Amino acid sequence: MNFINMLIFFSAASFLIYGIAYFVSTNMKNEFKRFGLEKYGPLTAILELAGAIGLFIGTQNHTVLLLASGGLTLLMLLGTGVRIKMKDSVLVSLPAFFYFLLNGYILYKTLE
Repeated sequence: MNFINMLIFFSAASFLIYGIAYFVSTNMKNEFKRFGLEKYGPLTAILELAGAIGLFIGTQNHTVLLLASGGLTLLMLLGTGVRIKMKDSVLVSLPAFFYFLLNGYILYKTLE
């Protein structure tokens, strides 16, 4: 397995876990309430799950990889923006920013 595939697998597994966690964890739902975005929680979780599946499929299909990594990059850019707007600490905001960079890198490498 090459380096980019390891990154793709890591990101996909992470978003699979995050997407499922929304539906089974009250903590995730409470975060969306805190953001004032409660009605967007289920949509966000579904987009995370779709992105994860897309990344897995994308290891075999270039177009799907572009769409999934691009979508997750945008989702995490918005997530980082929400964290900044809420004045969350750098430590709390770091995961969203990390996944923005990670999926942005996957997108960049896919476009090469």
